[in-house]
Amino acid sequence: MGDRKVAELRSELAAGVFTVTIDRPAARNTITYAVLDELLQVFDRADADPSVRAVIVTGAGEFFSAGTDLSAGSGGYDADSPGFKPLRGGTRDVGGELALRIFVSTKPVIAAINGTAVGIGVTMVLPMDVRIASEGARFGFPFARRGIVPESCATWFLPRVVGIANAVDWSVTGRIFDADEALRAGLVRELVPAEQVLSRAQEVAREIAAHTSAVSVAVTRQLLWRQLGSPHPISANRLESQALLALGSMGDAREGVAAFKAKRPPNFPLRVPRDLPDFYPWWQEEPFDD
Repeated sequence: MGDRKVAELRSELAAGVFTVTIDRPAARNTITYAVLDELLQVFDRADADPSVRAVIVTGAGEFFSAGTDLSAGSGGYDADSPGFKPLRGGTRDVGGELALRIFVSTKPVIAAINGTAVGIGVTMVLPMDVRIASEGARFGFPFARRGIVPESCATWFLPRVVGIANAVDWSVTGRIFDADEALRAGLVRELVPAEQVLSRAQEVAREIAAHTSAVSVAVTRQLLWRQLGSPHPISANRLESQALLALGSMGDAREGVAAFKAKRPPNFPLRVPRDLPDFYPWWQEEPFDD
């Protein structure tokens, strides 16, 4: 894939880690249609490239993202208002498309939250798997203060990430809160100085790339996320049994055991998407009906 700059995103692939940077520092990395479309394309490219083992999303400058770019118009959300509209003049929230695209990713996704993240700047990280933030970051879900509701599937993801009490508190007050509160609630995994956020995220990503099976990670990631909606643990028993039978006969399982016995790093032969097991995906995607 190589390094590339496409309008408002920068991307770099190194040692299996695909780092994507929202590159609008003068605009506090606010989100435009161009950014959303480019992010959707980025995840398509990452999933299709067997050399990508993990994806990092970060921001340029002092902000991760200050939310929606409302500079071009009134900020109204109806089809006739000028400027950015979550529904893009249609009937579907575009941020929700991005959240769902991240949700189905076959590669683990790490948010390197280098600074303040509010609005869509924070809702977009909810379906990511690891969130590392700057000690000085601030967060907010200000939708009720703008006369609308949370977007980007946040009403599904946020309670599952931080619990219903925190989700309701942050969403109905719309208040800004600091990184320590985000850490206590589980919104982020750890806090580091701002200048270390990206390097720490890359350290975590390299650990995944060096020590885990790409196929195991892809299947495990979907098992965990999709079981959140299951009404009974028997569904996990069924799917885990199917996955164990399938992956246990593949080359990565043999290599994983051999490496463990020999006390050496593994060299897993399987690649994603090429070597995903036949039963994957085991779900049918829900359509968005107007």
